[in-house]
Amino acid sequence: MDTAIIDQEYQKLQNATNGVEQTIKELASKLKQARDAGNDNAKEWILDLKEIAVAVQGEQNQMVSFLQTLHGNLPQTQDVLNNQQNTYMQQNQQMPQQQNDYQQQQQQQVPQKKKGFFSSLLGSSFGSAIEMGAGFGIGDDLINSIL
Repeated sequence: MDTAIIDQEYQKLQNATNGVEQTIKELASKLKQARDAGNDNAKEWILDLKEIAVAVQGEQNQMVSFLQTLHGNLPQTQDVLNNQQNTYMQQNQQMPQQQNDYQQQQQQQVPQKKKGFFSSLLGSSFGSAIEMGAGFGIGDDLINSIL
């Protein structure tokens, strides 16, 4: 998978989150206007909206935690894959000379390959954002402004 695709999907997730936040702000504004105009139910609806906003914020915080955990485990996964590849190559070096020559040719080609998927992901904008703890989502300021 191309890291550019991951970055694009991460950006889509951020945009969707911003859209949810904007929708909640607009609804909160309408409910406040209704409350100020004397609608007796509006205050209860505002409290319901705040409860929804807190639930969405919790879900988004869990998503950030998941992404940070995933990002944090990528180097370990890369190490495991590298170790497996090294073990495989070491086992195959014990084959007859003809196969050994083939393996040596393959080993010489390995360093010429481009960076692995996990290395690329760690260097992507998604990886950088998660590594720095950058989150997205409904903030406490929005929740507090609802009332």
